[in-house]
Amino acid sequence: MVTKRVLIGEIGRPHGVRGLVRLHAFTEDPKAISAYGPLTDAAGTRRYAVSPLPGGLGRIEGVADRDAAARLTGTKLYVERDRLPPPADPDEFLLCDLEGLPAFAEDGSALGTVRSVEEYGAGPFLVIQGEGGERLVPFTKAAVPVVDIAGGRVVVVPPPEVVVPPQDGEAAA
Repeated sequence: MVTKRVLIGEIGRPHGVRGLVRLHAFTEDPKAISAYGPLTDAAGTRRYAVSPLPGGLGRIEGVADRDAAARLTGTKLYVERDRLPPPADPDEFLLCDLEGLPAFAEDGSALGTVRSVEEYGAGPFLVIQGEGGERLVPFTKAAVPVVDIAGGRVVVVPPPEVVVPPQDGEAAA
């Protein structure tokens, strides 16, 4: 079984000359990022012991100068899913919990499996892998009216496809 890793922070640019960094914590309490123990990179091969400091700064164990801190800029910090506390509310879940769930249409027909949840600034969307290939669905209540983590499924109402006709003078693809 593959262990899910959850993104909970990112190392930012260096601060000063003694190895401090800007630390972007995605936890509810930014100081709690160190409570999950050593964090890993995306591949799970490198471990980081992070100590948050006031003002959005952080200290990374073993990093003592600006050059070493600069090499870590942009490093995303992950923790294994099972090390996170369960959601407080039964209707709450982590987006990573959607990955691997089967997706069904309202009529019960299978659409595929949620391969991933992506976010590029305009809101999250589900990447559903099905027989017809990959389908991107905005993660909104209108497009995904049912999320049943306990039952292991999501219900999806795919929005209509958007087709932009070529304008005069443009070649059709």
